Amino acid sequence: MNPFTSLRRYLAPKQINIYFSIICFFSPPVLGSVVSFVFNGGGLWSVFLLAFGRRRFNIDGPMLAMTVAIYAYCVAMVLASIVNGALGADLKYFLALITLLFFPFSYSTWSVTDKLTLARIAVLASAAACCGALAIAVVQYHWVGMRAEGGAGNAIVFATVTCLAAMMCLAGALSGIVKGWKALAGAALAGVAAILLSGSRIIWVALPIAAIAVLLINRRRFAGANLTRLALIAGAACLLVAAIGFPVIMDRADFLFSDLDALTTKGDHSTAIGLRVAMWEIGVGAFREMPIFGHGISASRALMKQGFHDQFGMTAGYNHYHDGFLTAAVQAGLLGALALAAIFVVAARNAARALRLSADPVERFGATMIIVTVITYLIGGLTGILVGQDLLDSTLMVFLVSGTYLACGRTVSPIVKGAGAMAPNTSHHS
Repeated sequence: MNPFTSLRRYLAPKQINIYFSIICFFSPPVLGSVVSFVFNGGGLWSVFLLAFGRRRFNIDGPMLAMTVAIYAYCVAMVLASIVNGALGADLKYFLALITLLFFPFSYSTWSVTDKLTLARIAVLASAAACCGALAIAVVQYHWVGMRAEGGAGNAIVFATVTCLAAMMCLAGALSGIVKGWKALAGAALAGVAAILLSGSRIIWVALPIAAIAVLLINRRRFAGANLTRLALIAGAACLLVAAIGFPVIMDRADFLFSDLDALTTKGDHSTAIGLRVAMWEIGVGAFREMPIFGHGISASRALMKQGFHDQFGMTAGYNHYHDGFLTAAVQAGLLGALALAAIFVVAARNAARALRLSADPVERFGATMIIVTVITYLIGGLTGILVGQDLLDSTLMVFLVSGTYLACGRTVSPIVKGAGAMAPNTSHHS
């Protein structure tokens, strides 16, 4: 075989998309910000492909609605800076918005991938990610003596992306798109154990809610199953997870009650809970000062530092208010908070429509991916970051792009150089 022919086969657009997808789904828990470089690099490459006619914009209703919501949030952030005369000061912070702006371009190039292939990649790469996450978590927790952070470098971020990976394993096992449900269930349990070792309490809340959503979406799979056997398996799995996580759960619960006691009895804001409450108080006050357009990104950071000094006599400063919507409200006012909410509302609406109209297991898997992402990010964002962190932003785009495409997008063929116009759409789902 001609080596150049073989090389072209390995570097064909659909094959490149497969490599790209594997890295995007595997890397967040294990390799951390690698997914940011890969996704943003892929987004930039997609722009060039579209600009030079090697891809065509794959514009459909669900993709267009998501794009409008995402771009509205970006516009609200820029508008806040213009209104406050801080465009120059905020310019460097706008770089984080580029990841979100890549959504329609990445969607257009990702949609040359066969849907079933992409769904299987999401499941299998997530299973590998869960196993890798647990291996790293065990080393960090038991040997290094720290809360597990995986490759993310942050316990909450690690728990968030691992929760998504674990739910992909569960959804894959229940949907039937990948064989070997026992191995997938084991990988999901590995992901759950890693999340427990992270000590991220808010994701401990998100995890069972997301799991229940996955079970409800796939409830038809239990119609002919032996429910007693399933209950025994589920009970054994819960006992195993509880046994692994019991010391961590008790330790984090002790910290929670200790922090609450210090806050309520002594007014101590120096603890983890106290700092969050202080940030929320400062953020609410800042929002009331500029409720429509907000203060801009850089000004909101200065306001937090000043608020800690004036209200609590502390020297502290963070780049967010430990609540995603409050952060958006302070930075871009009500317009920014509503635009941010619209991203998740549109995503959930796309997923709900797909679940209502489609019986196709791949499309329902895509909708499940979106629902799990919305649940995990919204709950995690209540006490942490929703958007504005490179790893979380890139992972969010990976799941929204692929989830929207799988649930209700259309597959297109790439434009082949020298072959004239692009072939007609190979499939169209709505």
